[in-house]
Amino acid sequence: MWLSRPLYELLPYLYMVLGVVLLGLAWHSPMVPGLIMFTGAVSLLAGIVLWLRRRDYRSRQAEYDEKSIDL
Repeated sequence: MWLSRPLYELLPYLYMVLGVVLLGLAWHSPMVPGLIMFTGAVSLLAGIVLWLRRRDYRSRQAEYDEKSIDL
């Protein structure tokens, strides 16, 4: 599955915003707060993990010279 670059770059932030919104809803929801809170926490965690992994990948790629390996 291919995503456009702007959507791909926006995904971690969308996950984090969705997680915060769901956690806020769970705080004020008299209905199933446990399920909403779990889903919000997982979404927030997924967004943070994606953001950190991309940041780490980009910093490591900058350390290597792509032209140093000639095949």
